[in-house]
Amino acid sequence: MKNIFALAVLTLLSSISVAQDVRYNFDKNSDFSKFKTYKWVPIKDAAKVSDLVDKQIKDAIDAELTTKGLSKVEGDDANLYVGYQASVGEEKQFNSYSTGWGYGPGWGGGWYGGGMGSTTTTGSTSTIYKGQLALDMYDSAGHDLVWRGLASKTLDPKAKPEKQQKNLAKSVKKLLKNYPPPAKE
Repeated sequence: MKNIFALAVLTLLSSISVAQDVRYNFDKNSDFSKFKTYKWVPIKDAAKVSDLVDKQIKDAIDAELTTKGLSKVEGDDANLYVGYQASVGEEKQFNSYSTGWGYGPGWGGGWYGGGMGSTTTTGSTSTIYKGQLALDMYDSAGHDLVWRGLASKTLDPKAKPEKQQKNLAKSVKKLLKNYPPPAKE
């Protein structure tokens, strides 16, 4: 089960499409220009992913935070504490298809009348996996949450590892697009 969860979390960001939803929020009173360094911290009670998935997610976030001017440090002198949470949920999808002719004017019923034809309806269900990745940033001085981003997406469990990694980077870029937020005026 842990391997399925790890695979699902990684494929959370395995393909970018219109279906991906990205949201963020931030503390409007925080001065984001003072944040220059960050340190990874665990989120209390967050579901654990495999070591491989953890490394891949952190590497993608590290790369994007570097482009934002932040440097990762290991000591306690970091300006920001950064952590993430990942989750996967299931939804059932029902698809139905109708074939043939049904009630209505035209064929079989004459000029004014409605005809009766034959129709067949076929249905199927499938499981859709929906994943979320939440990224939290805390001011290390007061341990206050200053920024939170959330990406949610329908998962593709059949994506190849190379595609997963490539698209993970694209997804994290989209997740951090609005970091840092605009300076207060």
